[in-house]
Amino acid sequence: MSAENAPASVEIFDTTLRDGSQAEGLSLTVADKLRVAEQLDRLGLHYIEGGWPGAHPKDKEFFERARQGGLALGSARLVAFGSTRKAGGRAETDPVMADLVEAGTGHVCLVAKASPWHITETLRTTTTEALDMVADSVSYLRNHGKTVLVDAEHFFDGYLEDPGFSADFLRVVREVGAAPVLCDTNGGMLPHQVRRVVAEVRAMSPGRLGAHFHNDTGCAVANSVAAVLEGADHVQGCINGYGERTGNADLTAVVANLTLKLGIETLEPGRLHLLTPVARHIAEIVNLAPDPRQPFVGVSAFAHKAGIHTSAIARAPRAYSHVDPEAVGNTNRFVLSEMSGRSTVALKAQQLGLDLTDSETAFVVTRLKELEHAGYHFEVADGSLELLMRAATGWKQSFFRLESHRVVTDLREDGSFLTEARIKLFVGDERIMEVAEGNGPVNALDAALRKALGRSHPELARIHLTDFKVRVLESGTGTAAVTRVLIDSTDGESTWTTIGVSENIIEASWQALSDSIVYGLLHAGATEHVPVPEHVPVPEHVPDAQGPGPERLG
Repeated sequence: MSAENAPASVEIFDTTLRDGSQAEGLSLTVADKLRVAEQLDRLGLHYIEGGWPGAHPKDKEFFERARQGGLALGSARLVAFGSTRKAGGRAETDPVMADLVEAGTGHVCLVAKASPWHITETLRTTTTEALDMVADSVSYLRNHGKTVLVDAEHFFDGYLEDPGFSADFLRVVREVGAAPVLCDTNGGMLPHQVRRVVAEVRAMSPGRLGAHFHNDTGCAVANSVAAVLEGADHVQGCINGYGERTGNADLTAVVANLTLKLGIETLEPGRLHLLTPVARHIAEIVNLAPDPRQPFVGVSAFAHKAGIHTSAIARAPRAYSHVDPEAVGNTNRFVLSEMSGRSTVALKAQQLGLDLTDSETAFVVTRLKELEHAGYHFEVADGSLELLMRAATGWKQSFFRLESHRVVTDLREDGSFLTEARIKLFVGDERIMEVAEGNGPVNALDAALRKALGRSHPELARIHLTDFKVRVLESGTGTAAVTRVLIDSTDGESTWTTIGVSENIIEASWQALSDSIVYGLLHAGATEHVPVPEHVPVPEHVPDAQGPGPERLG
C-alpha cells in the first residue's frame, strides 16, 4: 500500500463527547464530560468536540462551565457542534446558529446532508436549498469569528449516487471558507471504495480534507487509514471506538497505526506513550469495561501464553510483538495457567520485580496446576496471581487480619431485600468491628471492609470495584456447584482482577474482594502494620486448594 499521497501530519478530532455519547449504555454527566475532555487534552489531540449547545441542558451547561474557566485545555481546541440553518430560514434568526455563537468556542463543526437522496427524502427540500443552507450558515459563523468544519453527512453514499452534486457541495464549502469532512454516516464503506472516492475528491478539491467513519462493517479504522493514504489530513473518531450502533473509528488504533506504521505525525510530540493510560482512564470515567482485546491499548494486546512465545520473548522482546508495547504505554504480559512451565513463571516473576528461587518457582508451578484444577483461572486474574507469587517468597499481607465476617439478607414485607455485613478484623494490634448495608452481599462486605480499614489506610479512597462476574462451574451439581467470582478494580490509573472459587458464593466473593483490597493497598504504598520476615522457606507440602479464603495465598 503506497503512502506517497499521505500528508506528513494529520489532525486528530475526537467526538466522544458528542457522537461517542450516542453509544448504547454510555451516559455522561457534565462533570464526566469535563474529565474526559481533560484526558483527551492530556493525550495531545488537536480537537475535542464538546457537544451540541442548546440541544439539551447538559451540553449547554458544559459549554458554560468551559467558557467560565471550568475546563483548562492546553493544546486542544474545543469545538461546538450543530446543524446548518433550517430549510427556508435565515442564519441570522436560526436558534441553532445563536447557540453555536453563544457557546464561545473558536471552532464549530456543522453537519450538512451531502446525499441528494437524503436531502429530498429525509430533509424534504431541494439540493439547491441544501447548498444555500451550507453557504448561509458557514458565512454567518465566520462573520462571528468562527473557524468552521463541515461534516458532509452521508458523503460517500451521496458520491456514489451523484458525484456531480458532491462536486457542487465541496465547491460551496470551499468558497465560504470552511473545510469539508467526508462522512461515512451509515458505516457501510470498504477501504477500496474509500481510497477511490478520497483520491477523486482530492483531485477535484485541493485543500484541507477530513474523514469521519462509523464501524458498521468493522472497517472504520482501516477506512480512516485508507483516507489518509489518499491525502486526508484530518481524521475524526472516538477514543476506544465509542459511538452509535457499532461505534466510530477507534482513535487509539488510528493514531497508533498512522504514527507507528506510516510515520505520520498525529498527537502533540511526546504524547504517544499516554495512549493506553488515557484510553483506560476514560473507560473508567464513562463506566464501560475496557475491551481486553482492543488493539494497542487492551490488556491482552501484548499478552503471551504459549511457552514457545514467552521463551522467545525472554531472549528477544520483539519476537511476537508487532510494535514495542511501551511506545503506546502498554506492556508485554505473560499469562500463566496450568500449562505454564518454570521458564514462563520465572519470566512473569521477573516482570513483577520478584526474585524467585528455583524451589519457589517450582512451588508456583505446582500451586497453579492445583488451583486451576479446582476452578481458578489465573490468566484473567492478574492481581491474585501476583499475590500467589509473592506468597511463594514467604510474603504475607499484614494490612489487616480477618477474625470473622457475617452476611445477613432480609426479605422485607414490601418484597425488597436488605443485606447487612458485619466484619471483625485486626489492624496491627487494634481489633475493629464494623457493620454496613449494601444492595447485595459483595457490596455490603466491601462497605464494611472499607469502614474498618478507612482510618488506617486512607489509600482505599482511590480504590474502586468496577465489575463483578460470577460463573457456576460443574453446573450439573445444581445449587451445590462450585462458583468462580472475578472482581475488576481500579485506582484510576491501573486496573487489576482478582478471583475466588468456592461452593459458597459468599466465600468466593470474599476471596476475590480481599485480594482486590490487598493488591490495591500494596501498589498504593500503604503501610503494613506488623513485621514481616524477610524470607520464609516454602513448605514442602502444598496447601489444600480449598483452604481458608483470606489466608489462602499466604
